This record gives sequence, structure tokens and C-alpha cells, in this order.
Amino acid sequence: MKDREFVSVFRSSKKSDTYIYVRRGQKWEDLPESLRSIFGSPVHSMDLVMTPERKLARTTGEQVLGAIAEKDFFLQMPEERDSYVIDFRTKPGLRDS
Repeated sequence: MKDREFVSVFRSSKKSDTYIYVRRGQKWEDLPESLRSIFGSPVHSMDLVMTPERKLARTTGEQVLGAIAEKDFFLQMPEERDSYVIDFRTKPGLRDS
């Protein structure tokens, strides 16, 4: 793993709150076909210098750099939330908000 890497961040055109971090200049066609088909067309968000110490909203620079070194990308998916699951056995007025 490098001490720093210039990375590009793209958001998914198909899935909300889904981002991919790649080395700047990475060819989209060189990434796995299964990833590309699920992710959709990449929409450029930003470029940045990634260091292991860098703190991001949902991950760390160390995790991003490790994934890029291992598989050429880091995929950031939305967080799972308990609120996605609705208990249909409970009456609507009694559900927790």
C-alpha cells in the first residue's frame, strides 16, 4: 500500500449513496464487468489525494488505499438502517418513530 495515492471518486447512476474510489486515470473498462453493470454509468464527483490518515464520512483513507492496492477500487455502499424494515404486525399508531 502506498503512503498516498491520487484518487478519483465517482457516484453511481443506478444506486443512491453509492460511490467508487479508483486511482486517477483508472480505465472503467478494466474494472470487473459485474461491478460495472451494477454500478451503472460513473458520474465524476471529485479527485483527491488519499493518505492512510485521511478520515472520510464512512471510512478511512487506510481502508480505501488497501482496497485500491488489492483490487483496484473501493466501493462505498449506503449504510443499512433499521428503519428500512417495517413491522407489519404492529398497528401504525404504535410503531416507534
